[in-house]
Amino acid sequence: MSAAETPLAEPGWGSLEDAVARVLWDEEAIQKRVRELGAQIARDYQALLGSALGENPPLVVGIFRGAIVFLADLMRAMPIPLECDYVQLYSYGKGSEAGEIQLLRDLGTPAQGRHILLVEDIVDTGQTLHFLCEHLEARGAASLKICALIDKKPRRRVKIPLDYVGFLLEEDAFVVGYGLDYAERFRNLPYVAALKPEALAP
Repeated sequence: MSAAETPLAEPGWGSLEDAVARVLWDEEAIQKRVRELGAQIARDYQALLGSALGENPPLVVGIFRGAIVFLADLMRAMPIPLECDYVQLYSYGKGSEAGEIQLLRDLGTPAQGRHILLVEDIVDTGQTLHFLCEHLEARGAASLKICALIDKKPRRRVKIPLDYVGFLLEEDAFVVGYGLDYAERFRNLPYVAALKPEALAP
């Protein structure tokens, strides 16, 4: 989250693609994986809730802003009744250091008794999700599941059980695209790519 306030090292990049080192997952691979995740999640909630699915559908919660693109595609790949909401959090850490997490926007829907699916773009240290899970459990969520587009393992600090994962990232690269940003740029790329190190401000 702190990267959103950091300017590009070279403001004169000719295009978004100029700052990209390599594409990790292209648009076709992402859409295929999202369809697979949506089908799997739908089956799991049908099995979990049975006939109660229509009366108490899962609440799909996107973590704003990075997950908005993934959230939109994932919901359309889930052919079951569902409701949607989002939360917004902010970390006051500097750089890669851990910081205080603040909830800027809470659910507009009561969490009590709801089966909640958290949708995240990338799980890095795990601290934000850990904070959010504790918050929702305290508010009486009936169940919590986590779906992450990318599981970035090298910087994990808090163990977080991820129920659904799109892709594993085993390297400590800064990734952008498909909703993920650097300095609020690159969210609109249709693929996920590693950013060139020289594009990052020191």
